[in-house]
Amino acid sequence: MTEMITIQPVTRIEGHAKITVHLDEHGEVAFARFHVVEFRGFEKFCEGRYFAELPEITSRICGICPVSHILASAKACDAIIGVELPPTAKLLRELMHAGQITQSHALSFFHLSSPDMLIGFDADPAVRNIMGMIAQVPDIARKGIRLRRYGQEVIRHVGGRRIHAESAVPGGMNRALSESDRKQLLAELPEAFENIQLGMDILYRFLDEHPDETRDFARFDTRYLGLVRPDGKLEHYNGKLRFVDANRQVIHDHIPCENYLEYIGEVSEEWSYLKFPFLKEIGYPDGIYRVGPLARLNVADGISTPKANATLRAWRERYPGGQSGSFHYHAARLIEILYALEHIKQILDDPHVTGTDVCEPGYVRNHQGVGVIEAPRGTLIHHYWVDSKGCVEKVNLIVSTGHNNLAMNKAVTEVARRYVKSKSLQEGMLNRVEAAIRCYDPCLSCSTHAFGQMPIGIELISPDGCVLDRLERRGS
Repeated sequence: MTEMITIQPVTRIEGHAKITVHLDEHGEVAFARFHVVEFRGFEKFCEGRYFAELPEITSRICGICPVSHILASAKACDAIIGVELPPTAKLLRELMHAGQITQSHALSFFHLSSPDMLIGFDADPAVRNIMGMIAQVPDIARKGIRLRRYGQEVIRHVGGRRIHAESAVPGGMNRALSESDRKQLLAELPEAFENIQLGMDILYRFLDEHPDETRDFARFDTRYLGLVRPDGKLEHYNGKLRFVDANRQVIHDHIPCENYLEYIGEVSEEWSYLKFPFLKEIGYPDGIYRVGPLARLNVADGISTPKANATLRAWRERYPGGQSGSFHYHAARLIEILYALEHIKQILDDPHVTGTDVCEPGYVRNHQGVGVIEAPRGTLIHHYWVDSKGCVEKVNLIVSTGHNNLAMNKAVTEVARRYVKSKSLQEGMLNRVEAAIRCYDPCLSCSTHAFGQMPIGIELISPDGCVLDRLERRGS
């Protein structure tokens, strides 16, 4: 019989989960599991609705990344009505998406992960959070909040409000961008560029001070999936799918998004509500692949904007070859913010962005529609089947965090084997196991929400049921 350590809930992530660390008869870590304990019912209760309602409905999957869902859903609906979007509508959707990348990545780095770097992995969890940063490094905390706010302001100006914007509809957008809004967003861009540089300074300083730990943190080889442009460069909104191996060698290239089912399979496990996608040709569970900012930079040949591309080149010189350490997700996130800010500048400088021709209405021409974008956490797939009247018959959603499910389980196992010692449980050990999950910035708050404070209890239990050790703290 094996012993087991339970970490519940996992803190500083979006949603509810627990981690169990299973020990062998020698007291060493045998394996670890990342349990998603929320149930998502959107695929079923969207059935029977009129397809044009789905952008608004599915954007309620999450309050952190509603823009990602409304855009993926709108793209699926575009395919159903079979129309070409007006140029201004395309620009506005990409602008809102760039704002989403900025605000979500800023939240992940400054609010959820930088407390480990600035306050310490082994610090008291009561202060190892954004409130502790406000007390100890208020200027950094303020600038991180300001960077996230800029992304939210982009979303508000384009979509009408910061959370659950409703401007993306089948065929385009339902509102235009005013000239005054365009000028305001341009005026606030310089501060955003300064704040992302601060984030990079924080990260690089931590990498220099902890070279071995950060390079090897939850390090393992996998394949990677992401969207690319026709020239193979980074893409967040359009593009086609590309799989590469651990050495960044292309396996499958420029796959039309509507053909994703030919390459991706899914299975369920009884101990988690989150599905486990895998590469079909390899099989489950060996067909593990990763998505998200690190995967996208491993998949891409380069970046189309100058500052982000130069930063990516410097990063690859620093860490040559495919990047396999999970800690490198943080660096990739910051590079993507820089790209998003440059892309925002490009769009706002386009004279078409304030045009008023923003929607091309249509009717049901196709009985299926697939919408794929790169959400902050990775490739997001919406697939709808409808009848001739537009009534939804079936929905398939593969959320970004789902793609990374196998990888997150492997990450917590690798970190637990390195840091968890059954004879002396310490807060810093368990925080590092949680930090492996935070690298992937999972978004689990799809249908349930936390209320108040949830205690986290960690118990070490012997084979005969005796509690050998216990740690308890409150979620932060």
